[in-house]
Amino acid sequence: MGSFKDVVGHKNIIDYIKNAVQEDKVSHAYILNGARGSGKKMLAALFAETLLCEEQGPAPCNKCHSCRQVDGGNHPDLIRVQHEKPNTISVEDIRTQVNNDIKIKPYQGPYKIYIIAEADLMTPQAQNALLKTIEEPPEYAVIFLLTENAEMLLPTITSRCVMLKLRNIRDTLIKKYLMEKMEVPDYKADMCTAFAQGNMGRAILLANSEHFNEIREEAVQLLKYIHEMELSEIVKAVKRINAYKLEVNDYLDIIMIWYRDVLLYKATKEVEKVVFKDQISSIQEVARKSSYEGIELILESLEKAKARLRANVNFDLVMELLILTIKEN
Repeated sequence: MGSFKDVVGHKNIIDYIKNAVQEDKVSHAYILNGARGSGKKMLAALFAETLLCEEQGPAPCNKCHSCRQVDGGNHPDLIRVQHEKPNTISVEDIRTQVNNDIKIKPYQGPYKIYIIAEADLMTPQAQNALLKTIEEPPEYAVIFLLTENAEMLLPTITSRCVMLKLRNIRDTLIKKYLMEKMEVPDYKADMCTAFAQGNMGRAILLANSEHFNEIREEAVQLLKYIHEMELSEIVKAVKRINAYKLEVNDYLDIIMIWYRDVLLYKATKEVEKVVFKDQISSIQEVARKSSYEGIELILESLEKAKARLRANVNFDLVMELLILTIKEN
């Protein structure tokens, strides 16, 4: 599992965990809220391992029988709630894995811990079932709800949990990790850090991605020549983008950062803050031709496109509308 020293950033949350354990002020329910890849699972697992550690220190010892069980994924008092349906945690999932199980006392440690990943996928019925447990939990129970969007949880649940928000990590820390721990070359570390936007997990994924440079190049070619493209060429471009369907958020983020660069350069003329430094002449050209209103409209359209794709609106239709908006502005 490692230790808190392996966590990049999130010092405020780590300090909170250590203090809560040392001062015996552990709550019965926590929400860890942050973007995918921000470190929720790692922090929840380290918190759980600390609580179950036989040394009872402010951090897991990584040596005792309990720590080894957590590392091996077979500690009887650490339950990771599963769900069969990919986009839903049902009331039955909560009843069988939490409510019915929580009545049984811990097998070996002072705590019985439940980690519910993707807790924002719980149906209202599942949340109401969990609420009964959170309202009157056994003294040995600790429940971790990991969410990307805590607003999806009922207010009655959030009001009974301690909220731990995972903030963006400083770019300098991410770049340092990529270069020192992953031995990523300087120029690539710069690029991955910029595109990760404060998300450590995302930076690591990008650094390991074979397709990232390919996707970036595809997006840059579109953005450089979009204003000269005929409708038939736009349709072909959408077909190529379709090949990256699984990584379309990366593709849209590349476009978003391009236009943030355009906006930044238009407002400040500062080249050193631009992410696409290797495309500076194109960025300058777009900044010269585009209005502030047009750039803002494109950035808004990118957010709308992401929301529509999440709602399973037709992929080609969403992308064609987005590209036409970019072309017109």
